[in-house]
Amino acid sequence: MTMSMLAAHGLELLLLIACVAAALATPGGGTRRRIAVRVQQAAGQRPPSVAGGRLPGDVRQDLTRRLAQLGERLPVLDPMQRAKLGLQLTRAGFRERRAVSSMIGIKLSCGVLFAGVAIVFSPYIPRFGEYFVIRAVAMIAAFVIGVIVPEYVLGAMIRRRRRIIAACFPDALDLLVICTMAGNSLVSGVRRVARELARICPPLADELTVCADELTLSGNVSEALAHFALRVDFPSARSLATTLTQSQRFGTPITQALRTLSRSERTEQIVALEEQAAKLAPKITLPMMLFILPTVGLIAAGPAAIRLLEVFK
Repeated sequence: MTMSMLAAHGLELLLLIACVAAALATPGGGTRRRIAVRVQQAAGQRPPSVAGGRLPGDVRQDLTRRLAQLGERLPVLDPMQRAKLGLQLTRAGFRERRAVSSMIGIKLSCGVLFAGVAIVFSPYIPRFGEYFVIRAVAMIAAFVIGVIVPEYVLGAMIRRRRRIIAACFPDALDLLVICTMAGNSLVSGVRRVARELARICPPLADELTVCADELTLSGNVSEALAHFALRVDFPSARSLATTLTQSQRFGTPITQALRTLSRSERTEQIVALEEQAAKLAPKITLPMMLFILPTVGLIAAGPAAIRLLEVFK
């Protein structure tokens, strides 16, 4: 059996795995959709369509559902790893019930896609097409990279969302101080702040809404604030949870504790801005030396150099 035949068999095996995975994800979803369409037709409603096709939102939901089914049928993570992945997805703003399964399906799909790309393009790379072992290693490496890439994308989304929340957090504290000074309770104050920040900072408003709902349902302030700090995951939120928990435990007025925390947050924000301003001078020095200084030198010394050249001609 030649190397080309082995490569062909490897490609067939990979395609077979992809087809099996797609078949595992398919059952059930199409039946439910057909039933929903028939119910709409029986009720005299027209099923949503765009130029004879489905809406983009329907396609996205269908793809998400299939990926979730694929992730549920492939037990590649233990419960602890699934809980950790679920926390990361929550920090990124994904609260859907099947978000973990969808993420597992996305990782597997990206791995298969990267492996397929490696198989297709490896023969065109020098020395890769000559040895089957190198192509197999490249396929495995591409599969691993494809599985890891969604994790890096998710981490970038978490960091971006955390920066957005941290930038608006001092304003939220000021609004919460105003609400408590006006006589609102902690739950109503948090809900009012979330409503006011809905357009300015949707991620923080979403987290505060979840916190207010948890406070309303459970009534346990320390637990709800601890969950809020765990979801948001930055020091200021943990300070808020600790401050309000201690205020409730020792009987300190909430308004006074929030005012002190708001003042400290504003001070930290000003200090951070001053640090960024102090770092600008060293950062600007190198671009000035590379781009501005040569131009200034040409403008200053250019006429003199031209005259010297004319003199020595």
